[in-house]
Amino acid sequence: MTPVEFAVAAEHYLAGAPLAEGSRRVYRIALHTWAWLLVGRTPPTGAERRRAAPPVLPLALLDGPDAPERVAAAFAERAAAVGARTANRELSALRAALRWWCACGWLAADPAAGVRPLPTTPADPAGSLDEERLRAVFALRVPLREKVLWHLVRESGAPIERLLALDVDRLDLPNRQARAAPGQPPLHWRGGTARLLPLLVAGRTAGPLFLTDRRAPSGTPAADRCPLTGRGRLSYRRAAELFTAATAPLDPAGRGWTLHALAEPRR
Repeated sequence: MTPVEFAVAAEHYLAGAPLAEGSRRVYRIALHTWAWLLVGRTPPTGAERRRAAPPVLPLALLDGPDAPERVAAAFAERAAAVGARTANRELSALRAALRWWCACGWLAADPAAGVRPLPTTPADPAGSLDEERLRAVFALRVPLREKVLWHLVRESGAPIERLLALDVDRLDLPNRQARAAPGQPPLHWRGGTARLLPLLVAGRTAGPLFLTDRRAPSGTPAADRCPLTGRGRLSYRRAAELFTAATAPLDPAGRGWTLHALAEPRR
């Protein structure tokens, strides 16, 4: 029987798609975002985005003559709000679901077939935030986890993925460094990180340095779960989302900046 509602069809797709559990959560958030966009409403952001139930959207709305125009307009609006990279990722999730629904016979045609991903610019150049903006960023009232990560991005010069992969037992706090894995350059930091990092790791001796706000799902590898709290390792996607949301009020365009913009310029 053909589902009559978008969110129900989305759950059928997610249940049948060959996705890892983490990818399934990301796809679900993206598809819920599309439900808001396709009814002409602004999607919630931050933690509210994960908790909010999507609006009711009849699946038949994607089979009507104006469906391609509706999807194209929603994609353009989303790209203007969050940038091409995020909008393209969400478009990819929608198109995968649409193809699946078409194969099931739930839709006669793919309304996103004519929508093309937008060209993306390279990541923000290192040091693109000037000193005044950096001071404003570091003055934001955000959780300690974000403060430490942002200072570490600025001071270490290391790839953000490597910073998020740090474990507590690799830290050498007195010498302001982390022990490097074979083949990796040493990782050092300066005063801002040194002042805050001991507060973040207080009472912990192992597990990921940067943790999620909630317990890790069952099946999460032990290496990505804190043995003390059960919380999981913070993902790049979530860290980037938090930074962009936090800096939106500082950005004249209202979009927020990317984590890459924090990196210190190379000389």
